[in-house]
Amino acid sequence: MKKLSRIILVTLVMITGCTKGFLDINTDPNNPTKVSLKQLLPAAEQGLAFSMGFTNDARGARGLTEVLSVYVHQIVVRESQDQYGATGSQFDINGAWSGFYSAQPVSGLPDYIGVLENVEVLIKQATAGGYRHYAGIGKLLKAYGISQFVDAFADIPFSEANKFGTDGLRYPKFDKGADIYPQLFKLIDDAIADLGSDDGPLEPGGDDIFYGGNLARWTAMAKSLKLKLYNQVRLVQDVSGPVNQLVSAGGLISNTGQGFMLRYGSQVAPDDRNPGFSEYYATQKSHYISPWFYEIMKGYNPRIFTGIRDPRIPYYFFNQNTKLGGSQAPTEYRDSGFVSIYFGSTGTNRNSSQDNSMTVFGLYPVGGKYDNGSAGTVTAASGTGAAPLRLLTYADVLFIQAELINAGVLAGDARQKLSAAIDESFKQVDFVANLAKGSQTVPTIVGPDATAYRDKILAVYDARATAKEKLEVIITQKWIQSFGFSGDAYTDYRRTGFPVLFNPNDPTMAPGRQAQPPIFGNPTLPPPQGKVPVALGRNYPLSLPWPTNEIEVNPNAPSQKLPDVTPVFWDK
Repeated sequence: MKKLSRIILVTLVMITGCTKGFLDINTDPNNPTKVSLKQLLPAAEQGLAFSMGFTNDARGARGLTEVLSVYVHQIVVRESQDQYGATGSQFDINGAWSGFYSAQPVSGLPDYIGVLENVEVLIKQATAGGYRHYAGIGKLLKAYGISQFVDAFADIPFSEANKFGTDGLRYPKFDKGADIYPQLFKLIDDAIADLGSDDGPLEPGGDDIFYGGNLARWTAMAKSLKLKLYNQVRLVQDVSGPVNQLVSAGGLISNTGQGFMLRYGSQVAPDDRNPGFSEYYATQKSHYISPWFYEIMKGYNPRIFTGIRDPRIPYYFFNQNTKLGGSQAPTEYRDSGFVSIYFGSTGTNRNSSQDNSMTVFGLYPVGGKYDNGSAGTVTAASGTGAAPLRLLTYADVLFIQAELINAGVLAGDARQKLSAAIDESFKQVDFVANLAKGSQTVPTIVGPDATAYRDKILAVYDARATAKEKLEVIITQKWIQSFGFSGDAYTDYRRTGFPVLFNPNDPTMAPGRQAQPPIFGNPTLPPPQGKVPVALGRNYPLSLPWPTNEIEVNPNAPSQKLPDVTPVFWDK
């Protein structure tokens, strides 16, 4: 279970969360005698982010991106996610589920505490006390979190989830995802109404670590979340009416700063850095940058964006190895200073130790180091870790609209939306860099190179003849900008089939089940760089397996599923 006790603020929530009288309403909001809304809100928000992002073992954070970043081929690891092998026993799947639902008991307490428990108590307490703005925020946290868990797991506990404290329901049933989604739309509408109500006796402020109590931004997030969910169900129901009404009414996220993101800091004790930054001070590094992801950005992929180098590369990845220097150990995949391994590799160099030479996360996703060509082994002092976890951004909203227009659901110009989305993706890099660069000198990316790149991508889009071919350009660009949070990329791939991912069984990608690194990629060895045997023994997972911890404890849980034959309801 995610050990929230490592964080002082959340510890207070955990210790008091199950005590008698916890649901009593504070009679004086300025002198509360019970756990207050101002304690519940940041605990719920921080816990939600931990459940979505990367894993950090030292801090007890468990995130779905740890698995899903491998499944969308942004990251490669040697663990069970490789070859789509994560099971219900997967450490991160169990941890994210437990941190969200609290499926395991808290030591010394008779109940369970997790993100959803904090949210449910927040909503109940705020509603009873007339603090509608807190209630509205709680409802949006619940709608967002539940939607992500439906999108990842298909059927999940909802109607009976976290009802033990109020209704005595310790073991919730699993609801169908198709039955849950309509209730999420209602929950969002209720939240919007709460946020638009008159001021209450207690208002969110600094305790709101997403928006600092800015209700207008929460309302924009709510409307943007609705748009995202409508887009996700567009293949199984007609959403053109509500989508056009929603976009015409306006009020969506409309600039970079309005994005739904948790802004991490650079503090070490207690640690408030982005969990993905733990790679910089880990005793053993485990996250390799996917060669497939890198090659698409580099312009090496023969299918898409061929010959177009992405200017975001030095912001996304940091090469510990120099362009001409030797590596720590024999390499499997090398392109000058870039060192990695293949998804599905069975090669002899797959398990070589590359801690001091492998390419790692850069400044953009986790607050690491900008790659100015200096190379060098990274440490905790090489970056700040202050990169935000970007859960729903302005770029996402623009890409969603481009997809909806391309599909004929929304009126407008899909090319114009794509162009704006690419521009915003670059603005987003500068936004993150300014938050996370610390003492590093980092050039502004928005400029001639970004404009030239956008125009080349639009030329690719223009050359595509069909709506499906154009959709590949839209979704691939969305996938590139999503680096750091992979939940929506996993959803997009299952809905649309894009971006095209590396398949060791595809003879056009790995002839004879052998992948070819760049021929001249390793300057320390004569070419050609050796081929790497790759394998894939499992089909693509249409949903994640249910956590073993839940199935073994909950008698109302279903039998374990086969992930490759159990789709989410919106996956037509």
